Amino acid sequence: MTQVDANRTPSNLTEQFMQALQVIEQTGDVEPLVALFAKGSSLKNLTTHTWTGQDGAREFWTAYLSNFEQIRSEFTHHLEASNTGLMEWEATGQLKGGSDLAYRGVSIIEIDGDKVSAFRTYYDSAAFVNTGVAEVRSE
Repeated sequence: MTQVDANRTPSNLTEQFMQALQVIEQTGDVEPLVALFAKGSSLKNLTTHTWTGQDGAREFWTAYLSNFEQIRSEFTHHLEASNTGLMEWEATGQLKGGSDLAYRGVSIIEIDGDKVSAFRTYYDSAAFVNTGVAEVRSE
């Protein structure tokens, strides 16, 4: 797996997204990732809820981080073409309460200029079901 090089300037929005995700996972501060989302953006995961705008992105990523004591996403493949970014990844870490976790997924971003206009992610939800931890949901 590859780690995004923090010393290298990302060449496109997909690489900026990957780098910002790894930063928020390390720091707990979601703002570097939220800043990449457009005001009218949408975010979706395996739930039926849709988050919108930068406030929705903030809520989504804060809820994501709240599931974990620690989490680290490593990217195995990524591609950006035709205003779409694709990222294949594996995340490892510990859930709140200390259970180890490893799961894989794919995330897609739609790009409008220099901002993310839509985010969708698909992942192995069985990793969460088996531990009893809920996925990122809206309250």
